[in-house]
Amino acid sequence: MLGERIRRQRQSIGMTAQQLARDAGLSPAQISQIEHGNSDPSLDALRRIARALGTPLFDFFSESEDGPVRVVREDERMVVRTPRGGLSYSRVSPGSGRLEVLMGELAPGAASSEEPWAHAPSEECVLVLAGTLTLEVNGEEVELAAGDSAYFASAHPHRFLNRTEAVVRFTLSVTPPSY
Repeated sequence: MLGERIRRQRQSIGMTAQQLARDAGLSPAQISQIEHGNSDPSLDALRRIARALGTPLFDFFSESEDGPVRVVREDERMVVRTPRGGLSYSRVSPGSGRLEVLMGELAPGAASSEEPWAHAPSEECVLVLAGTLTLEVNGEEVELAAGDSAYFASAHPHRFLNRTEAVVRFTLSVTPPSY
């Protein structure tokens, strides 16, 4: 299903699999494996594919639903994890809107990405629910305790770090949804 959504998105903008591979920094074989459902891409690979396609990452998992109120049940949330399991995001918002809200958990000693990365043109607000989260933006670090929040433009290279011995839980609001 994920691979099919990526393929449809790629085709809707007239992009070949080879172009997607080049723009995402992946091999054509990797793209083929993902599109045919023979491989589960890492979070990093999904981010690269989303950026190359110009679509928010979580749109690959959205279900279209009409109505004035859309409910996301906790046990039905879509969850994305990093390959080593240090970070997980579950989408709290229904997706395909102008606001994306994610619930994040960062394991002790883990980081949201190997290196800070930027993606425009979104704005982000992180709210720490439990633990202590280190936010790195433009090479500067800010320590956030439970109840603290921080706002930043995602065009600045950023990442989240957990330098403690406990899991950090946080919410992340992104508008508009991005990669």
